[in-house]
Amino acid sequence: MHNVKTSIRFLGTGDSMGVPRVYCSCGVCSEARTTGHNRRLRSSILLRRGSEELLVDCGPDWRGQMEARGQRMVGNVLITHAHFDHIGGLPELADLCRWTDVQPDLYAPQEVLAIIRRQFPWVEGRLRFVEVESGMEMLGWSVTPFRVNHGKNGYSYAYRFQQGDIAWVYCPDSIALGEAEKRHMQELQLLILGTSFYKEEAEFHTRSVYDMEEACELVAELAPEETWFTHMSHDIDLNNLPELPEGIRLAWSGLELFL
Repeated sequence: MHNVKTSIRFLGTGDSMGVPRVYCSCGVCSEARTTGHNRRLRSSILLRRGSEELLVDCGPDWRGQMEARGQRMVGNVLITHAHFDHIGGLPELADLCRWTDVQPDLYAPQEVLAIIRRQFPWVEGRLRFVEVESGMEMLGWSVTPFRVNHGKNGYSYAYRFQQGDIAWVYCPDSIALGEAEKRHMQELQLLILGTSFYKEEAEFHTRSVYDMEEACELVAELAPEETWFTHMSHDIDLNNLPELPEGIRLAWSGLELFL
């Protein structure tokens, strides 16, 4: 198993509202309703190594993501934070567990599990809740959670995956990271970072996610070998890509990376 590659598949790359917005007829939303290149379900990734799988976040589009892949079963689950766009699919996952008699592990820091228990008290009976305060081993990777600033929305968690001298980070929701947070994001082969708008015009105190200009500044400071942006709003048009620094690209649903 040591030489088996890990795949990272993007199941969704949208922000908390997804694309298209139901009320919106902008060019991006209109295209998303037709050819669908800009159609974005809520952000989630699926890791696979050999026969093992790990779902990172389980938002309200989880069922549609599974149906699109023709997938009827899921492995263990890792949650970044307990906002609806990241946990809204857990009741449907619990229903799968009920009818198929499986009980996957649901990993998250204790404070995230506490919120899930309050939001969906019946889910714990179907999934095993596992606290991950100091880290764990998953799919051959050492995984370290670290708390990140989520602006007006409080906090989220990002995860650093390490295997020997190979390291990558998944950080879908953050803004204005401090030095302590950025220490976990050094010497990366891959950074998956959440953004929303190319240039966010809202007042800073009302915001919760990096815009792309700010994210590019962060990437320049961290200097990962490769960066993919996710968690994008209807401000981002994949058919008319903004100019980005070398090594930074925009993810789309179905994109698969290999480590």
